[in-house]
Amino acid sequence: MNQISRALIVVNRYKSDAPHIASEIQDYLSGKNILCDIYIFDGSAIDIPFNQASFVITLGGDGTVLFAARYCAPLGIPVFPVNLGEFGFIAGIQPDAWKKPLYDFIEGKRNDNERMMLLTKVFRNDGCVFESYVLNDSVITGKGMAKIVSLEVTFNQISFGTHKADGLIVATPTGSTAYSAASGGPILAPDLNAFVLTPISPFSLSNRPIVLPSSGTLTIKVLDMRHKDTILSIDGQELFSLEFGDSISIAQAPHRVRLVGCEVDVFYTALKSKLNWSGVPVSTTPRLGETSDD
Repeated sequence: MNQISRALIVVNRYKSDAPHIASEIQDYLSGKNILCDIYIFDGSAIDIPFNQASFVITLGGDGTVLFAARYCAPLGIPVFPVNLGEFGFIAGIQPDAWKKPLYDFIEGKRNDNERMMLLTKVFRNDGCVFESYVLNDSVITGKGMAKIVSLEVTFNQISFGTHKADGLIVATPTGSTAYSAASGGPILAPDLNAFVLTPISPFSLSNRPIVLPSSGTLTIKVLDMRHKDTILSIDGQELFSLEFGDSISIAQAPHRVRLVGCEVDVFYTALKSKLNWSGVPVSTTPRLGETSDD
């Protein structure tokens, strides 16, 4: 059996059924002599006791998993995500079927799956003023409506030129189904080691998304513009105000997040069920010259 002594349940306060499920899981773990704390997640992070837990259970959507992953990955703590959201690209365990996978995990009969993360840092005046782990994406945009940003992009010191756009998205394979896909970026299998650079409404039609190897480092410099409000968003949850001259470094993080019940087949199932990704439409009407028996 795994050496599991304490769990932390992260409860999304906006999911009405989350408190009831949290109470059921807490009673279940208590019966196995595992201490269990509950943390109410409301979109902000204050004094989270992650470092006291052997593993973390999230009750919410993919956003709750993103929140937990940024703190658990550097600590090597597995995340057990129960899906109470709409899409469930990351969280693959359903709220009415958590007991068996949780039992298997506690007994050491179920392995976790590792997902690549990014480490994003902001440098200003030769010093690092911000850094964060990223499971979905790092997004640089202008603040407000129709605010074009000007960004100088290099990859492994190779110039990618100056990008004028509403913004840039740098997404992991896990995050490739989110904002990046909505902006025309490709969908990557979650077990790939790569990331995607996707422009948001670029000024030039030649600026297209590009898939880059995870072994490299992307550097984005904020150039001067008439408006001064440029924002860095981490997983759509952490915001940092950028200034002219700031340099953003994005590379593969030294640690991966360990997710339980998030096998690759969960991802492909979500593609088919949530995005209707199923190839050509199936027609029940025979084509001209064919019969239904052809």
